[in-house]
Amino acid sequence: MNKQDFINAGFNVIDGVNYESPLLKFIQENYPQIIRDNEIKLDELKSSLGLPVDEKVNGYGLNFIGRNVAKGKYRQDTDKVLKINTQFSRDFENTQNLVLKGDNLDCLKILKSYYSRKIKCIYIDPPYNTEKDEFVYPDKFDKEEAEVLGLAGLTESDMDRLEFSFKTKKSHNGWLTFIYPRLMIARDLLSSEGVIFISIDDNEQANLKLLMDEVFGEENFVGEIILQTATDNNPTQINTEHEYIICYAKCKVNQSDWFAKNSAAELIIEEYQKLKSKYGDDIETIQSALRTWIKKNEKKLPRVTHYDNVDSRGVFHDGDIANTKFGGYNYIVLHPITNKPCKVPDKGFRFPQSTMEKMILDDDIVFGEDETTLIKPKKRIEDAKDMLRTIIYEDGRSSTKVVDTLLGRGIFDNPKSHIIIKRLIDFCTDNSKDIVLDFFAGSGTTAHSVMLLNAEDGGSRKFILCQIDEPIKDNKPAYKFCIENGLPPFISSITCERIRRAGDKIRKEIEEKNTKAGMFSEDKQQIPDIGFKVFDLTDSPKLAVADNGQVSLFDNTELTPLDRIYNLIFKIGIDNPTTVPSEIVKDCMYNHGSNYYITNSIELDKPENRDLFKFALQNGRVYIDGWTATLNTTLQETKDKEDRGKISIVF
Repeated sequence: MNKQDFINAGFNVIDGVNYESPLLKFIQENYPQIIRDNEIKLDELKSSLGLPVDEKVNGYGLNFIGRNVAKGKYRQDTDKVLKINTQFSRDFENTQNLVLKGDNLDCLKILKSYYSRKIKCIYIDPPYNTEKDEFVYPDKFDKEEAEVLGLAGLTESDMDRLEFSFKTKKSHNGWLTFIYPRLMIARDLLSSEGVIFISIDDNEQANLKLLMDEVFGEENFVGEIILQTATDNNPTQINTEHEYIICYAKCKVNQSDWFAKNSAAELIIEEYQKLKSKYGDDIETIQSALRTWIKKNEKKLPRVTHYDNVDSRGVFHDGDIANTKFGGYNYIVLHPITNKPCKVPDKGFRFPQSTMEKMILDDDIVFGEDETTLIKPKKRIEDAKDMLRTIIYEDGRSSTKVVDTLLGRGIFDNPKSHIIIKRLIDFCTDNSKDIVLDFFAGSGTTAHSVMLLNAEDGGSRKFILCQIDEPIKDNKPAYKFCIENGLPPFISSITCERIRRAGDKIRKEIEEKNTKAGMFSEDKQQIPDIGFKVFDLTDSPKLAVADNGQVSLFDNTELTPLDRIYNLIFKIGIDNPTTVPSEIVKDCMYNHGSNYYITNSIELDKPENRDLFKFALQNGRVYIDGWTATLNTTLQETKDKEDRGKISIVF
């Protein structure tokens, strides 16, 4: 295996180690005067942006020691790969939920290739940086690391200052440097309609708010929830009874004019005027003719039809005549699949007809499987203000009781409330396949909340959790719990076991409900996806050059061929990594859609496999694990440029 050999042979080589900044590339192409001798000329940059060049005052913003370290950490590629954990996984073949065990910064970087702009909701509960928690900056940082991050010119004094700032208890510098790169990747992962919630206390709330303004933009601040909890007596004589949940959107869109020109309402009104001219005050004839016209032209109209809002005076109202008995709006919405009128709420529709039409055209309405299920608006930031309050009371003892019931008393201290998190997820997701991410998973409350919400509304939301293998002290009840249950004594073991037992409880309750006498088959509740694929993070292969120029490969021999295939899928980022690839050649070639992933490519030299390789080239693209690849006969024979262009060697 030699990277240069493949390059010389003309193959496309994908190397995750080299980071190319899209911003730097953009500046080089469009504003070359800003860069001289590989350095940014700040005066040129300010001038290009229309800013004053000779500033006399400092700008507004959050400054902290380690900012450049944090940005370097964000850019730095991970040196970890994934290994399938069959012991902790449940229903690995079918589930679309993920649990990654390892440092969440590495986990987020691995997720980024495929999940960029795909996550709808992120909830995190990061460490609160208190004296009690003794938060210590966990990321590696030394002089060698500084050079890797591109932080040139740091003196011994600079290094000492950084180390002191990062390692001091309750260090704001260390905490901000820790959380900054993780938030930057979180923003990359959020979809355009995505939302992030962060639990925090007074120690870092103010700093976090300023940091979020920088990362997400203060215009995308949605709100701050004060979560009232149990009283905590402290020496200041002010009893702390709350913590915060800060909420930001990826792109907070202002409400626009809901009325759509050329909407069904306008077309129906136009037809009504024609009928009125023809039939005068004969309201029954007008209504009958209008129904016929709508039925005939329904395919040309949006999915809302409205034919009974002609009052006793013969005046047609554009959705503004209310159902006087209940106060709602009275019109018909056709189901997009069955083409039958959807069930009308007892109090009528909440929105006027023109508003409903615009919401359907904008895909802001959720339809059930058929017309018998009530429709509902998707929960978006701008039109869901009544769904969350800025002050919420939550008795923390109830959350502890839930975990105690599942795992045993005292196994996990101060777990987050599944009721609160479920409410947050419901606030910003619908019941489709939205993805929810928590990269400080803890006891697994977020996964539990997703499964409960899916069970309630029949949804198919997916969760992704990241949790570091934090050791549990041997004097803790959780340590004894792990040993008694044959689990490694790490917090991540508690995470997975809580999800497993919560899923069992949800399944049992649904099965019991479905077996009740008189239950019709169509009313039986579906069991949601309660499985999860678990991956451990482990060291990636590395190349080292000895003094004599000899190149050596340090590989992780624990990785199986299927592990390598999954790492290819994650790194390339084209195919969904939760879908199990099909095995074409044992321990060698796997298929995912029109893409083929190969490891141990020497297997391709076997006569029985050569035709399969040619078939793959003819029917899609081929990605080969560079760490196990050689320029064997089969690849050497791929002389045709067109075929060679379909092959990528991935390192």
